[in-house]
Amino acid sequence: MTAAAVTAYAPQAASAMTAAAHEFLESLDVAQRTEAQFPFVGDERFVWHYTPVPRNGLSLKAMQPDQRRAALDLVATGLSPRGFGQAQQIMALETILDEWERLQGPPQRWLRDPENYHLSIFGRPGDERWSWRVCGHHLLTHITVVAEAHLACVPLFFGANPAEVRHGPEKGLRILSAEEDLARGLLTQLTPDQRRVAVVDPHAPDDILTKNYRAIEPGMAPQGLALGEMAQAPREQLVRLIRHYVDRSAGEMAANAWQDIERAGLDPVTFAWAGPQEAGHGHYYAVVGSTFLIEYDNTQDGANHIHSVWRDFTNDFGGDVLARHYAESAHHHDHG
Repeated sequence: MTAAAVTAYAPQAASAMTAAAHEFLESLDVAQRTEAQFPFVGDERFVWHYTPVPRNGLSLKAMQPDQRRAALDLVATGLSPRGFGQAQQIMALETILDEWERLQGPPQRWLRDPENYHLSIFGRPGDERWSWRVCGHHLLTHITVVAEAHLACVPLFFGANPAEVRHGPEKGLRILSAEEDLARGLLTQLTPDQRRVAVVDPHAPDDILTKNYRAIEPGMAPQGLALGEMAQAPREQLVRLIRHYVDRSAGEMAANAWQDIERAGLDPVTFAWAGPQEAGHGHYYAVVGSTFLIEYDNTQDGANHIHSVWRDFTNDFGGDVLARHYAESAHHHDHG
């Protein structure tokens, strides 16, 4: 059993989610509830896309204002105040993207709509196992709740197009600025010899390498320079970068996740960069630990389009916490 299964204890967060999920479901009519709720068992729980494709679940657009508030109240239980604010900005960015694409002239391929985000609940809140997902263009929050006390909050994906708004009253807005600036700052703090290890390719891939795969493995992303080989300043910068991703999640979950990472050991964690080091060019980085992976890419649309994700090799979609629950249930049954 991995550390994640042991330290995922977050009863206050679980209780808040259960209450918010009940309130949301009770606000829906029968047809809406049918659209929003799925069995816990099955493939749908593992389906997610960060591109603007059709998806299942009940969209914000299909909700009344009070239902939309209840949906967002549930989302807020899974994210820190900063993370929830970023999530709302990502949704709102669809309006700016729509305006920008219309200014460019060619026919638009995708519908851009800040209410085209879908909430899904798997199983029944309060049961021994249930989960919820909010998913849409450039946003995924997926949280698994086990025994009303143990939580898994990965995968967690944030994206931004444009990465920097270049027109209108929001010109200059960079929703995911720290995701780029912390990593670039780390790169500049390395010695020339260390940068030669950390920079694994002069060209960045055109997207994150793990895409939206259901399961990931450590070898799917490049491993560059280990934290243990860095001086104090870049070590601290890499820790800040990791914490920035972890702290997208609400308090108990973020604290548990960071405890898992520390327990597994920080020294072997690696930082890899691909692409030019100068700002304004397409670039990519990966942070790989023994239990987790962070990936970031900004290459599309003239290097003004960010994808970033935090994942866990064994606890995505609650893999570890569910395995522990099943093992303990079987143990109690065998000795019951």
